[in-house]
Amino acid sequence: MSKALRDKYEEVDLTPGQGKGSATLSIFLGTLSLMGALCFLMPDLFTTPEFRGFYNAAWLKALLQLSIALGFGFGLYSMMRHQSAGYGLTGMALAVAAALVGSGHIEAPDIDSRNLYVGLDYFVLTLVILALVFIPLERAFPKDPAQSILRKGWITDLKYFMFSHMGVQLISFFTVIPVQVYLHEVSTWELQLWVASQPIWLQFIEILLVVDLGTYWIHRAMHEIPALWKIHAIHHSTEQMNWLASSRLHLFEILVNRLAGYLPIFVLGFAPSAVYAYLVFISFHAIFIHANVRFRFPGLRWLLATPEFHHWHHSSEDMAIDKNYAGFLPIYDVLFGTVLMPKTLASRYGTVSDHIPDGIVGQFLYPFKSWFKK
Repeated sequence: MSKALRDKYEEVDLTPGQGKGSATLSIFLGTLSLMGALCFLMPDLFTTPEFRGFYNAAWLKALLQLSIALGFGFGLYSMMRHQSAGYGLTGMALAVAAALVGSGHIEAPDIDSRNLYVGLDYFVLTLVILALVFIPLERAFPKDPAQSILRKGWITDLKYFMFSHMGVQLISFFTVIPVQVYLHEVSTWELQLWVASQPIWLQFIEILLVVDLGTYWIHRAMHEIPALWKIHAIHHSTEQMNWLASSRLHLFEILVNRLAGYLPIFVLGFAPSAVYAYLVFISFHAIFIHANVRFRFPGLRWLLATPEFHHWHHSSEDMAIDKNYAGFLPIYDVLFGTVLMPKTLASRYGTVSDHIPDGIVGQFLYPFKSWFKK
């Protein structure tokens, strides 16, 4: 997408009657339909091995056809509104392309789960589910009612979201696999057997306590060590908070955070069911605390990080600088003197002095350019 078109589409007025809302839906559904069709066409390349056993091909194909029809219909309607003809035509073209790619009877071949793959299905499923949850939630309980769904920077954040979900194999290669290789050389400890024998709910709490203690100090180091801040500043560059803002993370930060999280989990030997419960929780929680919602949660906000707590961490107001490092448990900020929980809500976001470039490529290169200049 060209910079001019991206800038034009960053903040779209979705006032009913202009056809822009229909055009947005058309492009959204058309794009997802095309991705879904590619998953049907080449499941060995575009689907996640762990998910393949749960799929019902008949149901998924029916959903794909419905999505194609809706994408084409919304595009046709938006073309009737002269202001949105180009966007509507784009949505219709995507829907037609999806129909062509996904046409015919496609039999899923026998797939070797060890092959290289791109988690396109993981991206599509999570994006649809999260959009259905958080877009209505942000419209019903907005912290900033004037903020558009397609706020400034949403395209960049969507690209980050796509990379983090489609690049699961790449991320695992640099995080999970090194930990597993290391532990393969280590004999099972009695501590691991004792940890795995505990109730799942207790293991879940212990994972939160252990992982968040480590990530608290890593997060704090990212703020207080200038070279590391250049990496973390990418996450803070968003000037409007919403559910997609959680995805804006430099690749190096993703790898460091995943490695720091997986290492104690595997070293201590937590049961797989407790680990899965934790992964589901943090996936939802990380998105929720970035969302444009006005929930305060009196009492609970001192036990578990809330949108109010984390929005203050992202605030560029003077009193909020280098506060609220904890990802899940504010008790660590209380213990280490970095907590901030005023009676008001944060109102200004972004970095104070860093001039972060637009776009995922420029942001990826930003830390390296800063280091080389010094």
